[in-house]
Amino acid sequence: MSVTGFNLKPIERETTKEKVYQQIKHVILNGQISSNEIFTEVKMAEHLNTSRTPVREALQDLLKEGLIVTVPRKGLTVRKVTESEVEQIFFLRESIEREVVRKLSGTITERQLEYLQNICRDQEEMMKNKDEVSFINLDQKFHITLAAFAEYELVKEILLNLHNLSHLIGLRALKKQNRMKEVLEEHLSIIEALQSGEAELATQRISKHLANTNESIKTKWGD
Repeated sequence: MSVTGFNLKPIERETTKEKVYQQIKHVILNGQISSNEIFTEVKMAEHLNTSRTPVREALQDLLKEGLIVTVPRKGLTVRKVTESEVEQIFFLRESIEREVVRKLSGTITERQLEYLQNICRDQEEMMKNKDEVSFINLDQKFHITLAAFAEYELVKEILLNLHNLSHLIGLRALKKQNRMKEVLEEHLSIIEALQSGEAELATQRISKHLANTNESIKTKWGD
């Protein structure tokens, strides 16, 4: 199967690997390259109007991150996230994030609460604009910020490592009707629980939020 244009913008002159990496990663996370399409280093370099060296280096980084995989004797493709992997991701996230909010419920400051509320306001704006990609980026920012506020740096790194796969999953979850509105309401309910200082309530609400997202993905899996 041949590669399409993928909405990649030609790069007019030699660029750094980082610029090539960011543009390819953007179209992958934006859902503009299907996991059913196969592409090659050569084709990517042609679309970007640049040399093969920075493209090769960028693709190697994306391979290491698990966003793309090799197809023997054919090229590369966007990684398909399996149902088993989805279950594992949500198992890890719930185990981790319950403890994050448990700690935060007794230590979170007014300034930190305001910061989380601002993320929700930005999400509301993206929801109105029907900008799913930006909405997901803010969703991940919300969850990673919780870990940062809890001063769980190692946990934060683990969540960041799950960022790419979570993004691909998130696009699927948002296909459920009204899911963006539900996510926003669930985030606000988590903030409310943290503000009240009720640790058990906070853990229940984040568990429910993650369970709802998981269910949204399962609902769309067969589509």
